[in-house]
Amino acid sequence: MGKIGSLLGGGATSAKVLTTAGVLRPYSPLTLARLGRTVLAWGTGPAGGFASMAVRHPDAPALVDELGQLTFHDLHARSNALAHELRKRGVVEGDGIAIMCRNHRGFLDASLAVAKLGADALYLNTAFAGPQLNEVLAREKPRIVVHDEEFGDLLSGASVEQRLLGWVDGPTVADSLEALVTVGDRSDLPPPKRHGRVVILTSGTTGTPKGAPRNEAGIDAAVALLSRLPLKFGWRTHVAAPMFHTWGYAHMALAMLLGSTLVLTRKFDPEQALQVIEEQRCDSFVVIPVMLQRILRLPEETLDTYELRSLKVTAASGSALAGDLALEWMDRFGDNLHNIYGSTEVAYASIATPEDLRAAPGSAGKPPHATVVKIYDEHDREVADGEAGRIFVANGWLFEGYTGGGNKDVIDGLMATGDVGRFDADGRLHVEGRDDEMIVSGGENVFPREVEDCLARHEAVVEVAAIGVDDSDYGKRLRAFVVLADDVSEDELKNWVKTNLARFKVPRDITVLDELPRNATGKVLKRELHQL
Repeated sequence: MGKIGSLLGGGATSAKVLTTAGVLRPYSPLTLARLGRTVLAWGTGPAGGFASMAVRHPDAPALVDELGQLTFHDLHARSNALAHELRKRGVVEGDGIAIMCRNHRGFLDASLAVAKLGADALYLNTAFAGPQLNEVLAREKPRIVVHDEEFGDLLSGASVEQRLLGWVDGPTVADSLEALVTVGDRSDLPPPKRHGRVVILTSGTTGTPKGAPRNEAGIDAAVALLSRLPLKFGWRTHVAAPMFHTWGYAHMALAMLLGSTLVLTRKFDPEQALQVIEEQRCDSFVVIPVMLQRILRLPEETLDTYELRSLKVTAASGSALAGDLALEWMDRFGDNLHNIYGSTEVAYASIATPEDLRAAPGSAGKPPHATVVKIYDEHDREVADGEAGRIFVANGWLFEGYTGGGNKDVIDGLMATGDVGRFDADGRLHVEGRDDEMIVSGGENVFPREVEDCLARHEAVVEVAAIGVDDSDYGKRLRAFVVLADDVSEDELKNWVKTNLARFKVPRDITVLDELPRNATGKVLKRELHQL
């Protein structure tokens, strides 16, 4: 890591980024002393981060959800109470606590309480099917599962030691977080000897989701994001992306540095999201790309009623921006879109600014501060700019290896993302697809992403996904699945691809679906398409 380490330095850059974001600001000597003691005792993870916000700005709004508003002092006191009650139920340092909650106060209550006990938080995907959920719980063996009431039946077949309800649709009941918060001791706890880890699951688009644990990332991870994502202190942020996954969780973590007000709704609805941004005067909007697609599919007369004048940053991550989605969003709501590329294992690899997306709508932009991205060929040699190969990333917050064993490939301190891509002449990264999705058709390499982007640009196509299938003439060909806004024939769509791409890239057949199968983070479940 010697050479890489030298590339990742830059204290002056960090100070500049934090000053621009408004994080570095004057405080009284008394506040600074309390702040220092808090961070020293609790660290820079959720326990210390939100406790420090309770010191710096106790009365500032920290969260708005369907139950109302909470301040940073409220969050600190509530999580203290819950931590005391969890300890009574046997939770100790190093235990695992699974959290299966949508975006609401219970997610934060549980996350902070678990961290204050030095336990590990395992975040479960709210779109899990029963078998997936059972496999993960059997592998991870959490002491307690905190889940929203709606997931009770899904958990009925799981072997779980204890359960608590994170959200209840109705009056508060025993064994709910709200009940424990009400009766719990709100005094500060003694700091644990170990800081808890966060375990975020991979998307599981090709099999059982894997656990990717991380220790506290510290301030460097935030500086990297903020170096190309112009968020500011005290903004109101509508986090529509699920917080159980890397992207939504990142903005919960940023809130403890930026003093953001997290504006949350339990479920995403396209028009409701626009209403929330306007009514709450949100400065930033955190999404996965399919959410932007669904907003732009609203009727024209509906879209025309929302100007989103307060919105300064729309931050998208989790999957590719298909076709001209970036341009469509910015043409309607202004040049505020940023596209963040990364993975659960490597965190953030590159960020496309509005300027990048105007110049190259499908690009993933450029690496942020303290991040190195290189492209390697099949022989682990770095390729020249413009040539495609496997994408590898180095930064200070790579994951530690899967909880069930195994790791990603590493070359010279850089970790594989699992994707194939290239750098263009302007230094922008272009992600061409998963390295395990490439097919060889007629002796030529073909990535589904290129064909998907081509079909997405047809005016009748709303959504598209492509997979490799056997072909008697070419060996392999792509099969495409589309969701349509207007009637169009299969031949017309094939001719569209033939006009824009090489003949061997034309899908063997194109199937129309009412919707594509997706997980809760918006990624298409291609394993299900293979079964159709």
